[in-house]
Amino acid sequence: MAHHKSAIKRIRTSEAARLRNRNNRSRMKTALKKWRDLIEEGKLEEAKLAFPKLMSHIMSLPAKGTLKKQTASRKISRLAVELQKAFASAQSQPTA
Repeated sequence: MAHHKSAIKRIRTSEAARLRNRNNRSRMKTALKKWRDLIEEGKLEEAKLAFPKLMSHIMSLPAKGTLKKQTASRKISRLAVELQKAFASAQSQPTA
């Protein structure tokens, strides 16, 4: 257990940051799951409309210190590719 006043405060602030980061990551994962569910259900137009909001949410995390900026950019890039592939496969499939 910490004995110095500064160490005790550091433990408190670290715990608060850990909980805040965990909440932010959890919200991001939930949003990603909902977005991917839209794609799997074939609701590509809804997914396309929801993408900017998801992108905004992910890009807000580096400002809060939850993710690094490059990590957020990489996630968004991969999601954009995923959306493009979904549209491409929908175009190539014949409609019955």
